[in-house]
Parts: sequence; C-alpha cells; structure tokens
Amino acid sequence: MDRDFIARNQIVERYIGGRLPLKGAQDFERFCREHPELLDEIALTERINAALRLLDASGRATPWERHSKPWWQQLPALIGTAVLALILAITCLVMHARLAARDASIVGLQQRLSSQALDPAKSTRAILLIPSRTGPSPHSLVTIGGASAQMADLKFDLSWSQFNAFNVTIDRIDQGRVGLLHNVQRDSNGNLHLELNSTALGPGDYQLTIEGLAWRGDPVPQAWATISFAR
Repeated sequence: MDRDFIARNQIVERYIGGRLPLKGAQDFERFCREHPELLDEIALTERINAALRLLDASGRATPWERHSKPWWQQLPALIGTAVLALILAITCLVMHARLAARDASIVGLQQRLSSQALDPAKSTRAILLIPSRTGPSPHSLVTIGGASAQMADLKFDLSWSQFNAFNVTIDRIDQGRVGLLHNVQRDSNGNLHLELNSTALGPGDYQLTIEGLAWRGDPVPQAWATISFAR
C-alpha cells in the first residue's frame, strides 16, 4: 500500500465510511503509523472537524458524549417508583388489618345476636291505633319499648272494613321484611290484635300492611300503620 494506491482506491473515504474490509483497514492503519505525514497530506484533521460540524448542525451527539437515559431509567424516576411501591404496600397492609378487624366485629355481633335472649316483659301496654286507609305513612303512630321490656297489645281499629280475616305484613323501613301473619281474625269490636314483646324487634321504624282476605283468599289492601321500637 502506497500513496498512489490510497488515492486511486479512495482508501481514506472508505476507511472513514467503514467500508474497508478488516485486512484493508489494518494495512491502512499500519501505513499511517509508519508514515504519519500522510495524515497532513490527506487533511484528516479538517475532515474530522467538518464531520463534527455536521453532527452539531444536525443536533446529534458526538461519539464521545454520553447518551442520556430514558426518563424511566433515571435515578429520580427509580426512587419515585420505589417510594410509590412502598406506600402501596403499607396501604394494603393497613386495609387488610381494617378488614380483618371488621370481619371479627361482624362475627362477634352475629354470635351475640344469635345467643341473645328476649328480655322478660314486666308489664302489658294496650295501645289502640287508627291505621291509615289511603296508603303508607312516614309518621309513626306509637313508640314501643324503652328502659324495660313490655308486652305491647296493639289494637288496630278495623271496624269499618268489610273483611273479618286479614294478613299482616311487617317490614323494617329501608331494610327488609320481618314477618307475615296469615289469616288473623278481628274481634267482635272490630279490632285486630297483635301482641309483641318490645325486645323482639330491633330499634327502628316498622311498616305494617293490613290486607283483608276475600272469600277465595285473595288479599285486598285495607290499612297501613308505622310503629317504632326503642331500646
């Protein structure tokens, strides 16, 4: 390899462009070590400066500059991810502890409810009620219970009704059905009797629906009454 061969075969351009085979690149590098003046003759410094100016104009980093990492690989992002994971783990532990405590409380209340007996009634209270004929009413007619248990003898005035037998449906307002009494007869005064221990039902408001029974047994709405229980 000599100067004429280098110029004729465009060795410099091919070397800079990475198009020389390995053997040719090694021969060219060895020739440059033996003849360093060739670098001045081929204006290698000017070519390198021109290439750097092109890189700068295009906004691309020079080969020796460190390339910036993506944001998710940078230290602040990694630290933030680790802190977030720690917070989520602590939150999960706290929620698990609260749910476990809630479940234990529910089980305890269920056991207490299943084992709780009715308080013995020490007195009987007779209550005459005039139920609504037009529909359910949000206003309670009476409050039953209090400091001590008592038997409440509820007398619903149905003397105006053409029926003698009735179904009585008891619903706890905004919660669900409590009970259904079938074929309850009214007395000779036209009153429908219903006796309850004041501790039989939990505190709250209850809606009673009274339906008369036709001779075929078909229920016909007759009256409604709202009563309250207290402890």
